[in-house]
Amino acid sequence: MPDALIGIDVGTTGVKGVAIDADGRVLATAAADYPLSRPQPGWSEQEPEDWWRATQDCLARLPEGPVGFSGQMHGLVVLGGDGIVLRPAILWNDQRTAVEAAEIEERIGLARLIELTGNRALTGFTAPKILWLRRHEPDVYARIRHVLLPKDYVRYRLTGELAIDAADASGTLLFDVRRREWSEEVCAALDIPLDWLPPAHESTEVGGAGDQAAAALGVGIARPGPVSVVLGTSGVVFAALPGYAHDAEARLHVFCHAVPNMWHAMGVMLNAAGSASWLRGVLGGEPAGLDGEAAQWGPGVEGLLFAPYLAGERTPHPDPDARGAFTGLSARHDRGALWRAMLEGVAFGLRDSLELLRGLGCEPEVGRASGGGARSELWLRIVASALQLPIELTESEEGSAFGAALLAGVREGAFADADDAVARCVRVRGRIEPEWDYDAEYERFRLLYPTLKELQ
Repeated sequence: MPDALIGIDVGTTGVKGVAIDADGRVLATAAADYPLSRPQPGWSEQEPEDWWRATQDCLARLPEGPVGFSGQMHGLVVLGGDGIVLRPAILWNDQRTAVEAAEIEERIGLARLIELTGNRALTGFTAPKILWLRRHEPDVYARIRHVLLPKDYVRYRLTGELAIDAADASGTLLFDVRRREWSEEVCAALDIPLDWLPPAHESTEVGGAGDQAAAALGVGIARPGPVSVVLGTSGVVFAALPGYAHDAEARLHVFCHAVPNMWHAMGVMLNAAGSASWLRGVLGGEPAGLDGEAAQWGPGVEGLLFAPYLAGERTPHPDPDARGAFTGLSARHDRGALWRAMLEGVAFGLRDSLELLRGLGCEPEVGRASGGGARSELWLRIVASALQLPIELTESEEGSAFGAALLAGVREGAFADADDAVARCVRVRGRIEPEWDYDAEYERFRLLYPTLKELQ
């Protein structure tokens, strides 16, 4: 039994590392930041060497032990035959590939693409980025011999192994999610050589997963039952599925889970805690003080509603041009009213995702909350009421890195399997029950997007 299990999360702003023991107790943490490059409007890139340097920094400050990896999904890292990076990585939030995404759906057919991959072609996914390189950087494209995702590049630098897990591979749009293997049909249709893609393994075999699957495992979402509710910059509702199932309109993402023979579906709204950061900048004040002012208002805030579409939306409205609004303002509304309406609007956006998950047959018993927004008790009370679900908090707040450490433990035999890791290491420290009836307000919220769309 190793003395420590290490989790490394290769994020968009930096690497986070955690060391835990076999009972899930945190022994040490480390973090190292790096820059994000936006060389043109809508572009988003990073230097893979920065990830490697930050990982080395974190590992040097953590105990020695088996390492598991999680990381930002969808990013494109291309290597030549000598294993050297050919250009900066194109990240998940890069928007340059609208033409290529449309081309993929036309070549394969939207219905067939969704059936195979569980998703439609979004600009952030990996496959459109490869087609973009072929069209705009043919010299780079001609030298490609290996395609990796961000955390898998860091693993390659650490171990020399070219590998990927089914959970992260699901976000490339090149993976047959039902069969848990690279899709020969999709790769052939897009003229992408299969031998560019690394061998795909289960997360428990290779000790790694995409950030959302790792984070969900870290709060105990290994099997159907609880759902993960993430109040990060973006908002996520994540449910494990016992079998492959997809939303016919691909309003949800459907990927392989970090648990063998399990899948997951998730809805992603682009502005959750990001809405709070924006409004705090406008209003001034600290979150605790704003929560106190918001608590003076009752649910529904006397008809005030907030549409949280500050920079487009993904679930359930895949619309990069969607925009936000406050509606129902009166002379009685003050700073606390605006803050509470914002908290409620984000909660209603999360409910949009939960309703789609219910349409796939999910019957959640409880939500497990994480992310920076989960530090607000008022927000958790609102979310529990809006979702009509009890919300639980777990002892660990280390997110994806904690889940990566659990996967390292399964790979090394410290745990029998992912279920054993969760049973031994994930502990609930608090529970919030629904207390308000938000059904009427939610029905009004559902009218906001189509109404605002008409005004654009």
